[in-house]
Amino acid sequence: MRLNHGLHLAYCTNIHRGETWHETFDSLKSHTLAVRERVCPKKPFAIGLRLSNRAAHELSEPNALLEFRRWLAQNDCYVFTINGFPFGQFHGIRVKEQVYQPDWTSPERLAYTNLLFDLLAKLVPAGVEGSVSTLPGSFKGFNLHANALKVIRQNLWYCVEHIAHLSEQTGRKLHLGLEPEPLCLLESSGETVQLFDRLRTEHPHDPRLAENLGVNYDTCHFAVNFEDPWNAIPCLRHHGIKISKLHLSSALKVRPTPDGRRALAAFAGDVYFHQVVIRYPDGQRFIYADLNEALASEPHAREGVALESLPEWRIHFHIPLHTPTALPFETTNDHLLVVLDLLAKDPKFCSHLEMETYTWEVLPPELKSRSVVEQLAAEYEWLLPQLAERGLANR
Repeated sequence: MRLNHGLHLAYCTNIHRGETWHETFDSLKSHTLAVRERVCPKKPFAIGLRLSNRAAHELSEPNALLEFRRWLAQNDCYVFTINGFPFGQFHGIRVKEQVYQPDWTSPERLAYTNLLFDLLAKLVPAGVEGSVSTLPGSFKGFNLHANALKVIRQNLWYCVEHIAHLSEQTGRKLHLGLEPEPLCLLESSGETVQLFDRLRTEHPHDPRLAENLGVNYDTCHFAVNFEDPWNAIPCLRHHGIKISKLHLSSALKVRPTPDGRRALAAFAGDVYFHQVVIRYPDGQRFIYADLNEALASEPHAREGVALESLPEWRIHFHIPLHTPTALPFETTNDHLLVVLDLLAKDPKFCSHLEMETYTWEVLPPELKSRSVVEQLAAEYEWLLPQLAERGLANR
């Protein structure tokens, strides 16, 4: 939906199953239009589209693309962003480290991302920027070959050249956003700055780097990594790095009391990685690749131990934005709200906002007491007043 100051807000359709274009289109018709009727029935409604590699190829067929464009016009919907992080199947199977494959060392990732931009250039309305978000290079758990970092930078640059050519050809302003995530090649603002500094060294004084490549700032991921948004976002901007998109999402924040550990077991699963970053009272941090590993490895706390003497666990599990805070759990919505405060101070630094709570299918039962449409509508109902309070949306 269109907000104040030229901002656009959508929810990411990676919450719905759909690996073929037929399945993806069906979910838009059944779920997305139902959400639209709940939250934005008489105004243009934005779609944060997720396309697998297979779905992208199927949509690129001229008849399929024409049908989709007609459907968008008939339903007063528009696409301004595409989630290009998961290449293949994203629901119902073990995803975990497979979500990072193929990574940016591979020609398949480059070809897939270029195809997404080819589609986006034909979908995004005139006068609206278009963004694609992608994984931040690779996963640190992979056994990357010695030349991998150079290959990743080369493939990213080939993509930048493709985006720049499309932008010039179509008159659309298009950009790719790398999405830092715990245990990925880029997981912090500092590592991101280092990559962009290296790219600038390799491509000096080339404006395409600043215009067509940036960062997808996921508030869940940065919060899990204990980054301070008052530092992280100004740091990225100070180094001339575009904030391509803001993923508005929230993580779990827990003190591992006996009750807290028992409750956390309901969030451990076999589908997605749930990285855990633990900060101890002395400031030291440790990271586990998955919640199961953290629960099995970390020593148990005794009953009655003061909360402030326990470490703080932050878990990469996207929690619905409207989830009430109740012990033993908290959420990282405080990080998200600071990002909105920064956006209110300068709404021009990023025009793309997307809610991304893709975990509906794997939520514990007590957080999944409503349909996916009702959950999405509730997220809008939580977020829109926060935006309005800061002058970013109308009341």
